[in-house]
Amino acid sequence: MSAEATNPEAHPEARPELRRRGRSRLDLRRLGRAALLGPTSRDRLPDAIGHVAEAHRAHHPDADMSILRRAYLLAESSHRGQMRKSGEPYITHPLAVTLILAELGAETTTLTASLLHDTVEDTDVTLDQVRAEFGDEVRFIVDGVTKVEKIDYGAAAEPETFRKMLVATGNDVRVMSIKLADRLHNMRTLGVMRPEKQARIAKVTRDVLIPLAERLGVQALKTELEDLVFAILHPEEYESTRALIAAHAGESDPLPGIADSVRTVLREAGIAAEVQVRPRHFVSVHRISRTRGELRGSDFGRILILVGENADCYAVLGELHTCFTPVVSEFKDFIATPKFNLYQSLHTAVATPEGHVAEVIVRTRQMHRVAEAGVVALGNPYATATPDATAHPDEERADPTRPGWLSRLLDWQQSAPDPDTFWTVLRAELAQDREITVFRADGGTLGLPAGASCIDAAYAQHGEAAHGCIGARVNGRLTSLSSPLSDGDTVQLLLAQDTSSGPAAEWLDHARTPAARIAISSWLDAHPDRAMATTTAARAPLSVVGARGGGANAVTDLPDATVRLAGCCTPVPPDAVAGFLVRGGAVTVHRVQCAAVAQMRAVGRTSVAVHWRATADCRVTLLAESFGRPHLLADLTEAIAREGVEVVSATVEPPVEGRVRHTYTLQLPDAAGLSALMRAMRDVPGVYDVSRA
Repeated sequence: MSAEATNPEAHPEARPELRRRGRSRLDLRRLGRAALLGPTSRDRLPDAIGHVAEAHRAHHPDADMSILRRAYLLAESSHRGQMRKSGEPYITHPLAVTLILAELGAETTTLTASLLHDTVEDTDVTLDQVRAEFGDEVRFIVDGVTKVEKIDYGAAAEPETFRKMLVATGNDVRVMSIKLADRLHNMRTLGVMRPEKQARIAKVTRDVLIPLAERLGVQALKTELEDLVFAILHPEEYESTRALIAAHAGESDPLPGIADSVRTVLREAGIAAEVQVRPRHFVSVHRISRTRGELRGSDFGRILILVGENADCYAVLGELHTCFTPVVSEFKDFIATPKFNLYQSLHTAVATPEGHVAEVIVRTRQMHRVAEAGVVALGNPYATATPDATAHPDEERADPTRPGWLSRLLDWQQSAPDPDTFWTVLRAELAQDREITVFRADGGTLGLPAGASCIDAAYAQHGEAAHGCIGARVNGRLTSLSSPLSDGDTVQLLLAQDTSSGPAAEWLDHARTPAARIAISSWLDAHPDRAMATTTAARAPLSVVGARGGGANAVTDLPDATVRLAGCCTPVPPDAVAGFLVRGGAVTVHRVQCAAVAQMRAVGRTSVAVHWRATADCRVTLLAESFGRPHLLADLTEAIAREGVEVVSATVEPPVEGRVRHTYTLQLPDAAGLSALMRAMRDVPGVYDVSRA
């Protein structure tokens, strides 16, 4: 992971966190000279990592610094003589990366691995040496951030390196924490590189690293990476935004006055709170300038309120909405419904009597730590786990911090052996910036990207078995597989019993997750004939007419009367029936439960006694509702024939939203076989309901 050359002056205004901390920026050249000279004493931390130790003790006062000392000595001696492209000693890079993580609150194991993260890649240090000196966890993390050999992978080295890191991150999120800090320092020091190489690195940062920082909740790294990428890829817009911020700096800012008013309100309410004004970073200012047009003074920052407990957040919200005019459309509760990247806060906006509108964020101090540092703030994910002495360090470990999106990514990457496919799909997957949770019928949950359909849910739950999915019930109602899902929906997926069933080509139009798209595409590639057969073109109603059977087997006492079985309820033996005399001297026969019986009586139709003949044969009309697929009519007709039933006529209506209705008039040799016939028709793949007309 060879870092890029340092340029300390590159885009200093794009690093607002340096202004916020009030700490002078580290002189990496001074640290480099100290590193070359080596430690002056073997019984204390080398001066070169004094800043790291200070930042680490601020978060972990009881941390064992001797481990960091040993890691630094190994890193410094291993990298000794190596220089960055700017001429600085190489050790300045792992020191800077470790300092970034220390200030975020990373625990000792992460910092140890960070100091060593380039040793295996760029020096003679081996993973076995790292394990012997620092243990399995440090060895695992260092291996996770070590690049694959370009000589072995060629042009595929970059995507395969990211694949390796993501798989390792699935077992330990600290791997990606180090990668993000590594990329941040490289982006800070990218100024001496050729413009085309700066642009290439910035694009990968934009497409992959920034979305990963967002998903892991590391906002402190994400916002600075956004500003650095913005400066490289959009220099003109960056300069205009910088000028806009500089012009605002010379104007009167209403936010400090609003913050003072908020402090007074909360103090009088007896709520202990810390109120800060947080300037927006460059990209944030650019975004709101494009949506709001001309910016007002209060648009350049937000008010942050930190409290002790969750209940205090809502108490603060109540006081704000009581003492100021709330902007209702701006209220969001991310405490009750956290974002998928661990983020929790209350967002609101209030208007002052002077007409200023200020955006306000309310959170606890713990929420603030997680909002800034994300997974880094969670520390060691295995600290409370029971160690398994028999587990091999290379085996997959159950990480309690693994988010759902990462589990999905790890699943689909196994089906994308081609590096180009992996790289393309990875960028598309990371572009999905919102996630929903849907409930399975068995009580489990599925995490899916916003906009996912029932097709995505099918492949997320059933894998390749979803090829035979024929429909779904969402919140208890039948729906087509293309239907999009919303957060909180309950989805029941209906699978065909025929294991040879496969997806239709149009499923790709509605699949949003890489797992679904890769699985569907692979099946269609393996079954080109079946893929060509699938079509959603509208068809005219199709009628199939067979030989008509004998007359109805319902009889009446009226001589020479024509007996007709009503089409509205299609009575068959041994249904209880009622007959009515209609025009032309005919008698219509209805089931007694049919709604038409009451209507006949209401209009004064003459009731006629009707009974069934001794013969058991009968005629019945059935409705079959199904999801459209090739050969469905043939399969249904075959199922009917296997029951020994004669098809008098069949009508297939054009599909509507992927669903098709079939109407069959059938001659049964024995009315007692009607239930078995309906079961056989329901068992046909794609059919979800069969009923009498």
